[in-house]
Amino acid sequence: MRQHGQTTRRRGTSRASSLPQPADPPPAAAWPAVGDPAEHYRISVELARHISWSADPSGAIRTVSSRWEEVTGIERAEALDRGWVNALHPADVQGTLEAWERALATLTPIGVDYRLRSRDGRYRWFRAHASPYLDAAGRLVAWFGTLEDIEDRRRAEEAVQASEERFRLAAQAAGIGIWDYDVARKQLTWSDEFRTMLGFGSDVPADPAGALALVVPEDRPLLQRLFDAVPEGSAAARFDVTLRIRRADDGAVRWIQTAGWRVKAASDRIERVLVTVHDVTGSITAEQRIRWAAEHDPLTGLANRATFSRLLEEAIDRQQDGGGVALTLALFDVDHLKEINDAMGHDTGDRLLCAVAGRLRAALGDGAVVARLGGDEFAAIIETASADAAHARIGAALTSLREPLVTDLMTIDCQATAGAALFPADGRDAYQLLKSADIALYAGKAGARGAISHFRPEMRAGLQRRASMLSVARTIARDDLIVPFYQPQVRLDTNTLSGFEALLRWRHDSLGIQGPDTITAAFDDLAVAGALGDRMLEKVCRDLARWRDQGAALVPVAINLSSAEFRSTDLFDRVMTQLRRHDLPPTLIELEVTETVFIGRGNEQVGDTLALFHRAGISIALDDFGTGYASLKHLRDFPVDVIKIDRSFVADLSDRHDGAAIVDAMLGLAQRLGIAVVAEGVETAAQAQYLRDRHCPFAQGFLFGRPMPADRAVRLLDGSATIARV
Repeated sequence: MRQHGQTTRRRGTSRASSLPQPADPPPAAAWPAVGDPAEHYRISVELARHISWSADPSGAIRTVSSRWEEVTGIERAEALDRGWVNALHPADVQGTLEAWERALATLTPIGVDYRLRSRDGRYRWFRAHASPYLDAAGRLVAWFGTLEDIEDRRRAEEAVQASEERFRLAAQAAGIGIWDYDVARKQLTWSDEFRTMLGFGSDVPADPAGALALVVPEDRPLLQRLFDAVPEGSAAARFDVTLRIRRADDGAVRWIQTAGWRVKAASDRIERVLVTVHDVTGSITAEQRIRWAAEHDPLTGLANRATFSRLLEEAIDRQQDGGGVALTLALFDVDHLKEINDAMGHDTGDRLLCAVAGRLRAALGDGAVVARLGGDEFAAIIETASADAAHARIGAALTSLREPLVTDLMTIDCQATAGAALFPADGRDAYQLLKSADIALYAGKAGARGAISHFRPEMRAGLQRRASMLSVARTIARDDLIVPFYQPQVRLDTNTLSGFEALLRWRHDSLGIQGPDTITAAFDDLAVAGALGDRMLEKVCRDLARWRDQGAALVPVAINLSSAEFRSTDLFDRVMTQLRRHDLPPTLIELEVTETVFIGRGNEQVGDTLALFHRAGISIALDDFGTGYASLKHLRDFPVDVIKIDRSFVADLSDRHDGAAIVDAMLGLAQRLGIAVVAEGVETAAQAQYLRDRHCPFAQGFLFGRPMPADRAVRLLDGSATIARV
């Protein structure tokens, strides 16, 4: 029940306190002829849109206007005393009568809403107002009141309430908190969901200061500006703020997003602020994860190539703005990572990469940005007081990387090579600086593994030569320009042809036949070396098949394989495919490898591949024996069928030279191990005789024949040419 007005005390003629008072009565000529003022009052009551009524001091209804009958269809006489109660909605009877009894007991005005049955049998909402009329002595004389039809207003209010309830339920279902501030009443309301977001209990009062205290210090100005803008009439109607809070109950940091509206009155002053609050920690965390993944290497957690490029540009900009520090770019290449992956598995390789990342971060310190550019390559942007300081940090990083990585199952050797470039001496932009560091790294991998190589201008020429060689080699493989040349191998005891070594040559359009020294860089490149090897093997197999078809007696042909070719997992399949395609037995092919294929990590894969060839009937020859760094145990551990004594030892053959002693030792070792021997570079009859006297079975060199094209080599096979007697 809502109460309206004040107790009325009047002298003279009594009338209802709620009757309207006209401000300016019309001229007398315009007044209707209604007689005395009492008659005028009666007409006013009868014509009013509301229902007027009066009651005696006991509350019994004594008069009611004719509007009652128009609205309810009930005669006025039936409404007198307590008859009006019969028109009330049953659900409203008790509440209405209780309100009426309180008003009678306290002599205070009454205002109550209830439903009356209308003429058509439906109920409509009305608002009843009544005030007591007292005489001069303060005694109650009568009650005067009105009934106002508020059906339309009530429906509108119910629609608003229903809408707000739907909004509340929807917000509750969506986990959205509500912050509602009535500016006029200075009343703040928080929903239960919002309290839960803040970590508050239901008994904690809605207090802006309490909410502000939970906001992390960096974000408090965002919320404070919102508070400050509430009393300002010029603020925008719509606003959005996303900030972080630290929950009151568990201290957890949460992201909350607010979307609010400022509702203005006709005076353009804000009368209400309604804010929805949504915990967006999950979506922001997911967004941060996506952004992090876009900017970082997922394995090591370091910056990725794209982020590194951006940070390098920013570092150069700082230098150009007068940063006052030296900027060094360093590239690190982890040595033999592929061999580790092949031999021990990619999980072990990944563990090594993570260890490298951690050691680089620790050794290079806070002034460096460390990134993984991909594979086994890392990079660092180092800003120090001097270039020497950067050099010292890089050296410390390489030292830390040399420490073996100890796991539960194994110990892994670790090493990296570094190339460094200094801004602006070695490059005035990010591209040039990165290029210079890459050139230095390549030079270091070629001649200073495990150390730092600082860029020097002459390194660029070497890289350009390498790039030119690779380009030429690709053209050779693509345009099928390879021409195998064959150098004969002989049996020293019979001076007869025992085989050939196929040597790679290629045809230049204007310069003619060229040797492999023009494309040496290609044999270290996996893709190019593989393409050249495939072409060479195909040509050799084609020559062998043609010689066979011509009726020549075939002998084995040795083909050189580069170390790069052994990094290919399908080497065995490619060789066997060529033999099957030309219907050649495996015994006609001998594969020559250098000692370098046995050195370092990944030799288990080399051993497996060589074992496959050996079991298939293909002989394995160890070329340039004695000049490399392979251990003699490799002769025991790997399926080597032939060793080839390097020409440098043969050239020194004499009882007075150490070379003879070395050759003698090699021959004795091979005989004890049951391995055949081919002496290379035999150019004199004396050398041939020395080897023959030591029971060296095979030899090759200019004494027996220079490398020759296929059409000349076949003449040694068909008997039209013979090896010279020496």
